[in-house]
Formats: sequence, C-alpha cells, structure tokens
Amino acid sequence: MNPLIFSLDTTHEFGSIALLAAGELLEEVPLHSPDGYGHVLFDYLRRLLDRHGRGVDEIACFAAASGPGSFTGVRVGLACVKGLAEATGKKVAAVSNFEALAHFGKLEQRAVVIDARRGQIYGAVYSSAGGLLREPQVASFPAWLDSLPEGEVEFISTDFSPFRPAVAGTRFEGSTITTAPRSLAAAIGRIAYQRFCAGEAQDPSAIDADYVRRSDAELFWKDR
Repeated sequence: MNPLIFSLDTTHEFGSIALLAAGELLEEVPLHSPDGYGHVLFDYLRRLLDRHGRGVDEIACFAAASGPGSFTGVRVGLACVKGLAEATGKKVAAVSNFEALAHFGKLEQRAVVIDARRGQIYGAVYSSAGGLLREPQVASFPAWLDSLPEGEVEFISTDFSPFRPAVAGTRFEGSTITTAPRSLAAAIGRIAYQRFCAGEAQDPSAIDADYVRRSDAELFWKDR
C-alpha cells in the first residue's frame, strides 16, 4: 500500500502544505500569507498535485495542524481538510503543533514551547516515542519551567531566543535547544501517515481544534 497524504499548517503567518507517499515526502511548500489562507489554499493544493501528476481523489488521508496558534488560521486549515475528506470519502488526522514540533527532537524528554504573546507561552512535554509527559498549557515561561519534569530536557521551538535569559542560572541553563523549521506540514504528514497505517485516522466530523487558550473575544466577553 502506498497511501498518499496531504497535510497543511495554517496556524500562523508562515504556513506550509506537503504531499507524502507512503510516509516519504514528495514536496513541502512554505507559505507566507499575512492576510490569511482561505483564499489561497485550494490553488496551492491544485498546483502541488499537478506537479506530481496526482488527483485529489487519490489522497488517502488529509491532515492539518490543530493548534495552538491563530484561531482563524486553525479553523481555516481544519475546515479545508474536513471539506476535502467529506467530498472524497476519506479520513482526516488533526495533529497538534506541539506534536509536530516534538518530531524534530532528539532526546527522551522534549519540551516544546510556542510564543503565545501577551507575555505567555504555550508549552508541552513529549517523550521520544510521542507520548505526552506534561499536558499542554498556557503560562508565563518561568512558571512553565517550574512545571517541567526532572532529568535532562530538550527545548524545541522555532525561535528560542526570547526565552534564553529566563533559563540562565536555572537547572536548564545547559539544556539542549533545538530550532525547528517554521514549515511543519511535512512533520504533520508523517505523523498522519503513522496514524493512518495504525487505523487511527478519523472521520471528518470527529476532529476538532486544540486552541489551549480561549480567544480574545471569549476572554473579553467573560470579563464584561
């Protein structure tokens, strides 16, 4: 079996799409769309498939980053793959951005950190086998450090430079820091392929976003 996987990440300004066959990357396309992705995604998908002589009906599983990230971006990506899967009768995999970033780690304990703005971070810890060691949370970076497990920890981020001052003088000062690429679609596709082969890909109606933090609109409404 040579299942074709189409995956995407639209959760931030620098997104990506990818096409994989049997878990091997055929092509990953970085995207940059400061004004969103809803108006460009299907054109990029069509051109990607055309370059490889494939049709959308040949895709066995569609996959998207499920967050955390831009609330609109997360919804656009999930809506895209859910719509395509429903139209073709195929399965879907929603892959956490944390899990995709942890894919680039090397050590047993992989602490993934994403800038959540407003002085906070999104953080989670994964094992080398992909198991979740610390649940995703939103917190200040120093508070998150206090919650990390004992032992050697590898930090994974697309840009760790804003957090380096906070690890100085702590037990994490000499920790391994891995810089992951901004394009996550290929990693999302590889994880989706593993789920598909294990029978863990889902029906489109079963997948949902993983925002971790409520939207600004929700926070504003509650505080009124």
